[in-house]
Amino acid sequence: MIKEILKLGDPKLYEISTEITEADVPLVAGWVTDLHDTLMEYRKVYGAGRAVAAPQIGVRKRLLYMYDGRPYVFINPVMTFPDQEKYELMDDCMSFPGLIVRVLRYKRADIKYLDAEMQPHTMHLEGDYSELLQHEYDHLDGILATMRAVDNKAFYMQQMKRDF
Repeated sequence: MIKEILKLGDPKLYEISTEITEADVPLVAGWVTDLHDTLMEYRKVYGAGRAVAAPQIGVRKRLLYMYDGRPYVFINPVMTFPDQEKYELMDDCMSFPGLIVRVLRYKRADIKYLDAEMQPHTMHLEGDYSELLQHEYDHLDGILATMRAVDNKAFYMQQMKRDF
């Protein structure tokens, strides 16, 4: 089901998400469907969007969803960084369409997680995937890209595609 994406300023976006527990497992498939449907609708409306975090649709659980031609589900992810090399990029977010922010992100990251079948995995990330999942992972800790701006002049408005 398509859910409303919480927007910049909503206090729920700044809350820290809790881990998915055994009691939550029966709910995970529904949450994943909601994340997928919401992401696909955002793509249709704005022509952008690669991943979404559960807190963005009001589910305060440690759950990320990415779609790049196939779905990826990250349950209770833990992200680490193999080195300190960072790069500057322009970051956007479904919680503030049209606003882009200059931020610093790690070039490389490792993420340990459970998949939709609750099986453990580790993934090494570089470049686009590294920055994307760092962005989504931040949502789990109540951190938005605006809070990672390189300075107070790092904000830009862009024209967004809108099909309505």
